[in-house]
Amino acid sequence: MNPPRAGLLPSASRDAISDVGEVRVGHVTLDRGGVQTGVTVVAPHAGDPFTDKVPAAAAVINGFGKSAGLIQIQELGVLETPIALTNTFAVGTLIQAQIRAAMAAHPPLGREWPTVNPLVCECNDGYLNDIRALAVTEEDYRIALENVSADFAQGSVGAGRGMSAFELKGGIGSASRQAGGYTVGALALANFGRLEALTLAGHPLGRKLAGQRTRGDTPEQGSIVMLLATDAPLDARQLRRLAWRAGAGLARTGSVFGHGSGDIALAFSTAYTIPHLPGRPMPALAMLHETRLDPLFNAAADATEQAIIHALWRAEPVVGRDGHARRTLRDMLRRLPDEENPCAS
Repeated sequence: MNPPRAGLLPSASRDAISDVGEVRVGHVTLDRGGVQTGVTVVAPHAGDPFTDKVPAAAAVINGFGKSAGLIQIQELGVLETPIALTNTFAVGTLIQAQIRAAMAAHPPLGREWPTVNPLVCECNDGYLNDIRALAVTEEDYRIALENVSADFAQGSVGAGRGMSAFELKGGIGSASRQAGGYTVGALALANFGRLEALTLAGHPLGRKLAGQRTRGDTPEQGSIVMLLATDAPLDARQLRRLAWRAGAGLARTGSVFGHGSGDIALAFSTAYTIPHLPGRPMPALAMLHETRLDPLFNAAADATEQAIIHALWRAEPVVGRDGHARRTLRDMLRRLPDEENPCAS
């Protein structure tokens, strides 16, 4: 079986967020009985993101979340650390890890220089993971960052190890789409949704997998973090507009951004960097005209939808805390007759 394909736009060579510039991704996966969790780090470029910041913006589609660093991104429009993903109770640990890394690289930080804005996003993996064990360490962040790569694992890895999506095994997924002469890459930490609502590339498979049960009054819980990278020259305001279009891709999979779901999107551009020190020149670059954004909006929606599909498709089954288990989408699809399974061919 092959994963269903979202949209009509072509993908770049890896069909992953690492198709954009020098974006790289690293994981540390914790698989120790009841501890099923981890860390995923996304590096926006190969240099130092504090001294060479990238333009960025966030869109809070539904704010049931405990992320750190989004307020300053909204105000200043830049990233100045890698993006860290983990479980809800590990946010504080990774904040400390990012601060220590920045202080080690820049002794003037917090004295002659301003402080650093850590950026950590989370989902609650407490169904499969013993989240109260507080198992994630600062060392896990360091190792994940040291091992970032253009070719990275997806599914039940890193921050996605303990995540559930549509009552199946969720996790990390990534994809890319090309449009308007540029590339948009997406990475999703998928931990949301009700099984009967699951829609794969337009196919309402969830109702078949759920045995036609309907529970429309059951609240949607969980969370998703959606990261978008593009090589298009966009400013922070335009990137916020792009980030909102991740919500279109999310909705296509069957989400209604429920009350208890934290749905966060963040977009950044690799087309230029903004220097930290005032003595260095600011980039002289023409931004993309507003009337040329529509192809990127389409690419953002398609890439986000495909990233969620990949998170489900590439996941492996996990048994975690107190024997809690999640089956995979692929296992569930194998139970369908071929004529009802769009992935059978």
